Amino acid sequence: MRSSVLACALLSAAPAFAAAGPAPTVEKGTVHFTPADAQSGVPERYRLEARTFDYEMKWMYDMPSVGVHVYSVRFPSAVESPVPENNTVYAEYYRPDAKGPFPCVILLDVTGGDQTISRVIGTHLARHGIGGLFMQMAYYGPRRPAGSGLRLLSTDVARTTAAVRQTVLDVRLTTAWMESRPEIDAKRLGILGTSLGSFMAALAAEMEPKLGRVALLLGGGGLVDGYYDDPRAATYRKMFEALGGKKATLAKLIAPYDPITCAANLKGRKLLMLEARHDEIVPPKMAERLWRASGEQKIVWYNSGHYTAAIYVADALEQVVRHFGAE
Repeated sequence: MRSSVLACALLSAAPAFAAAGPAPTVEKGTVHFTPADAQSGVPERYRLEARTFDYEMKWMYDMPSVGVHVYSVRFPSAVESPVPENNTVYAEYYRPDAKGPFPCVILLDVTGGDQTISRVIGTHLARHGIGGLFMQMAYYGPRRPAGSGLRLLSTDVARTTAAVRQTVLDVRLTTAWMESRPEIDAKRLGILGTSLGSFMAALAAEMEPKLGRVALLLGGGGLVDGYYDDPRAATYRKMFEALGGKKATLAKLIAPYDPITCAANLKGRKLLMLEARHDEIVPPKMAERLWRASGEQKIVWYNSGHYTAAIYVADALEQVVRHFGAE
């Protein structure tokens, strides 16, 4: 969902904002992260021990016509990567003009684009009384050095897997930040991801039990089964097999980063999946497999492809509001 069609559709639904306002004030504080349980159902690479971290929150702008206030939030990453810019978590907090406590949702973005999708979703949630926290994943936005080609996903397997792990652990810290806010209902925390963000959201939710509600837009699981025989992967598959690689070996290598591996952890959450029947990017069989593995909860199929799902944006936003706003 990174097409210009979707961007235009979302922008048409976005209210104008007022950049003018009081001089930006900075709130600083300390958050305590404590695991919800003994983490026995969490693989070692995604476990996070109790810790404290400092954060900074600054007012950015208001949307007075719809009662939304937007703040920037930042704090140290759970992981120290070789890239200094990547070691700070940046987020945008879309806060409803309400005392609370209200639900709040972490938002993870698509592979490319200008991040319009997550910002509009955050605004839409907030205007309906649900907080939205758009978190930049590893090597996204300001976490990528200026002029750099670094990305979360790349042909550098070691860096990609490290970035996936870092993003999951940063989501866990972001959950603790939400949990610490007096205006946010700590018992109504969730996560939403679109396209690539949906894979990361599913994986992170599996590792963080405090995220009780999950929404996946155009996602799935079973990466190797979904893509190994795809004609678009033929060149890489032939190279891999020429070096002695096998499908089973690759599946074992990918398993720690595939939402299907720990999908059973989602059975105790409330899960919404919005999928495209003719998805040319995420094969529908991947959505079906994750749906079954996570307890066959609510799934909505749109009669579209990955990018043309934009025509269903109004319904998708309504589905999301109902999901996270329900008691």
